[in-house]
Amino acid sequence: MSRILVTALLLALAGPALAAGDGHGGAASDPAKDAALRAIAARDAPKEPTAQDFVAKDVKDPGRTGYCATIADAAADARFAWQKEQLAALEKQVEERIRRLEEKRAEYEAVVQRRKEFLAKADESVVAVYAKMKADAAALQLANMPEDNAAAILVKLNARAASAVLAEMEASRAAALARRMAEAGRRKDNERS
Repeated sequence: MSRILVTALLLALAGPALAAGDGHGGAASDPAKDAALRAIAARDAPKEPTAQDFVAKDVKDPGRTGYCATIADAAADARFAWQKEQLAALEKQVEERIRRLEEKRAEYEAVVQRRKEFLAKADESVVAVYAKMKADAAALQLANMPEDNAAAILVKLNARAASAVLAEMEASRAAALARRMAEAGRRKDNERS
C-alpha cells in the first residue's frame, strides 16, 4: 500500500516536469528522471504469482494456509479415484487370466475324458478274446474295426501279441493304429506328471 502512495506522490511531483518536457516540441526530458520513473513503475507493477505466494506463512491462521492446503482434499480424492481405476484395471486383468485358465482346465478335462472313453472301449473280455486269437485273424478283424476301438484293444494286448497283429495288417492301417497307440501313451504319461 505504501508503494502505491510513494508512486502516486512521485508521479504528482514529476507530472508538471514531464508535461513540460514530454518530447512534443518542448525541452528534452531528463534521462535520469525517465529511468527513475521506469524503475518505480516496474517495481510497483503487479507481479506474476510464484509458488512462494501460496506457501503458508503462518500455519496458525487458517485463512493463510495456502493453495496446497485448500486443495488437499480434492487432491486426495483425485488420487483415490486414480488408484481405484488402477485397481479396477488390474482386477479385469486377473479376471481375464482366470477365465483363460478355466478354459484350459476345461480343455484338459475334455482330453482326460476322451482318453478314459478310449480305454473303456476296449473291454477286458474283448481284449482277452483278441489275445487268444491268431495274429492274422485278429489283424483282419481289427483292420475292419473303427480306429479308436482297434487302437484301444491293441494298447491293452501284451507287446508281443500287439506287434504280431500289426505285422499282419496292411502297412498304412498298421501305421495309423500305431500312431493312435502312441498318442494314447503320451496322454498316459502326461497324466502321471
